[in-house]
Amino acid sequence: MRKDGAVAEHPRTWGPSDRAARPSGAGTDEELMRALYRDHAGPLFGFVLRLVAGDRQRAEDVVQETLVRAWRNIDHLDAGQGNLRPWLVTVARRIVIDNHRSSRARPHEVDPAPLELLPAEDELERALRLMTISEALDDLTEAHRTVIVETYLKGRTVNEAAALLGVPPGTVRSRIFYALRALKLALEERGVTS
Repeated sequence: MRKDGAVAEHPRTWGPSDRAARPSGAGTDEELMRALYRDHAGPLFGFVLRLVAGDRQRAEDVVQETLVRAWRNIDHLDAGQGNLRPWLVTVARRIVIDNHRSSRARPHEVDPAPLELLPAEDELERALRLMTISEALDDLTEAHRTVIVETYLKGRTVNEAAALLGVPPGTVRSRIFYALRALKLALEERGVTS
């Protein structure tokens, strides 16, 4: 018994006298592997499929790994006591357990669905630009911010903005000049260059 409480995996030994106990038609190691696959792969797949909750791909991988381990231990396997299937089932079950434990130890994979909801790179760049401009606009005085919003963002002419704000058109032009200069400085402070 191992420290973790599991029974240690002890492959049985094929002896020269056990040649007759090998699966039918098994002479060479290659023939033995073919016989093992023919005799045990189907039932082993059904057993493993239940262990992995119907995941056929995982079940196939576990069966393949089990048979590879059998092939690696071919000289130590003993069919003299009957069937090799209990050893194969034990190995397969341990592979499933080990895979489950290692998947729990790894960080969970990220579901790609939320990533698909993110805007495209162009939209992302545009959003970042707008956020930066909004922050820079907050640095302006109320009068300067208002003329920029009315003329550049809302598309009003100088005369329309002047009428709306109740100031002469010359004042609007002057405020736009100084507002753009202050906005340029605020953007440069944020790393935006023209």
